[in-house]
Amino acid sequence: MNIQEQLMSLVEQSTAHGDSWIPNDIRSKARAAFLQLGFPTVKHEEWKFTNIIPVLKGEMMIDNFTQQDYLDPLSINDLLSAHLEEIQAQMKGEPKGAYRLVLMNNNIVEDLSYLPDTRQLRVGYLSALTESRKSRLKIGQIADIRNNHFTTLNTALVRDGLLIEVADRVVIDKPVHIVHILDNNQSVFYNTRAFIHVGKNAQVEFVETYLNRSDLSQKVIVNAVYEFQLESQAICDHYDIQKTKAHFHQVKRTEVAQALHSNYSNYTFNLPGGSFFRNNLSIYIEDKDTECHLYGLYLTDKTQLVDNHTEVHHKFPNCESNQLYKGVLLEESKAVFNGKIFVYEDAQKTNAFQKSNNILLSDKATINAKPQLEIFADDVKCSHGSTIGQLDEKALFYLKSRGIGEATAKKMMVNAFAFDVAEKVKNPTLRHYLEEQITIAIH
Repeated sequence: MNIQEQLMSLVEQSTAHGDSWIPNDIRSKARAAFLQLGFPTVKHEEWKFTNIIPVLKGEMMIDNFTQQDYLDPLSINDLLSAHLEEIQAQMKGEPKGAYRLVLMNNNIVEDLSYLPDTRQLRVGYLSALTESRKSRLKIGQIADIRNNHFTTLNTALVRDGLLIEVADRVVIDKPVHIVHILDNNQSVFYNTRAFIHVGKNAQVEFVETYLNRSDLSQKVIVNAVYEFQLESQAICDHYDIQKTKAHFHQVKRTEVAQALHSNYSNYTFNLPGGSFFRNNLSIYIEDKDTECHLYGLYLTDKTQLVDNHTEVHHKFPNCESNQLYKGVLLEESKAVFNGKIFVYEDAQKTNAFQKSNNILLSDKATINAKPQLEIFADDVKCSHGSTIGQLDEKALFYLKSRGIGEATAKKMMVNAFAFDVAEKVKNPTLRHYLEEQITIAIH
C-alpha cells in the first residue's frame, strides 16, 4: 500500500468527533472535502506546473501530531549544535540574542528551549486549550478547506498542534527562533499544525529553520498548516528559512487573518537542499488601514522544485500590500510562482503591488510564473508583472575584463539581483546569512 492509499484509508476511517480544539463541523467538512478532492494532479489548475504524485510513492509511517517521548536531550543537543552554528551563531554575538523554541518531530523540547515569560508569550499544545481561551481564537476557521487538497487532509487527520500566543500590548524584545528537527529511522509523512495568535498592540518576530538527519536517506514529507490571527495594531514579522537536507519534501499552507491597523510581513527563503517545497501563503485583510508585505527568494539547484503560491484578499478600504519574489535557478531545478491579488468592491483606496523576477543560470532550469490581479473596485492603485531572463553577458564580460574571475563575477551579479529582496530583511544577522548562502550556492 503506497502513502496515497494509506492516507485515503485513514480519512475514510476517521471520525469528526474526539478532539475538542478543532470544531467538529470543520473536521467533518474537511473529511468530506478530501474524500471528494483526493490528491491533486497536473489536471488541477492550481497544480498544473507541479506534479506531486511521484513524491507520494512508497509506504510510509504517518505521524498525525501525537505527543510522544523524544530522544535523550543530550542526543538532540548534539544534533542541534551544528544547525545552530550555521543559523544562530551570529545571533549569539549580538547583544539581544534570540529566544529559541525547539520542536522534535512536532514535540516541544523544553530542555533546549529558551523563551520569554509566559505572561508575554505562551507556548503549548492546542489540545490543552481551555474553553475560555478557545472562544477568542479562530482555530480551524482561517485555513481554507474548500479546494485545498492537503489542507483538507491535514484538518481531517491531525490530532494536535502547536499553539503560540503573544499577549496584548507586549513587544517581544528578541526574535523567537523556531527550530524544527525531524529525526526518523524510516520514511515518515508528518501532518503538522500550528496556530499563532498575536494580541492587540503586540509585536513579535519569528524565525523558522528546519533540520532533518543528514545521515539517513529515508523520505520525509511534511504537510503543514499554519494559521495566524493578528489582532488590531499587531505587528508580526515571519521569516521562513527553508534549507534542509535531501529527501525532504514539504507542502506548507500559511493563512493569516489581519484585524484593524495590523501589519504582517512574510519572508520566505528557499535555499539549495530539500527536494520539494510547495508554499501556499494566503492573507485575509479583514479591516481598514491594514498592510502586509510578502517577500521571497528561491535559490534552487540539482533537481529541486520550489513552488510559491500567494493570495492577498483586500476586503476593506485604505489597505496596502506588496509582493516581491525573486528566483535564481541552477542546474536542472524548477520553480513556480503564482501570485494572486483580489481587490473586493468595498476595498477602495487600495494599494496592491506584485512583482516576480527570475534568472536562469542553466539551460536545463525552468520557471513558470503566473501573476494574477482581479479588481472589483475603481479607486485603487494596483500593478503586477513578471520577468524571466539570464545574467547580462555584457555586464559579466565587463567584470571579467577588470580582472574578476567568472565565478566571483556571477556571485556579484546574483547578489545585486537579489539585493532588493535582501534589503527588506530587517534582522541584520539574517540578512548577512542570506547573502552568505547566495555566495556559497553560485559556482
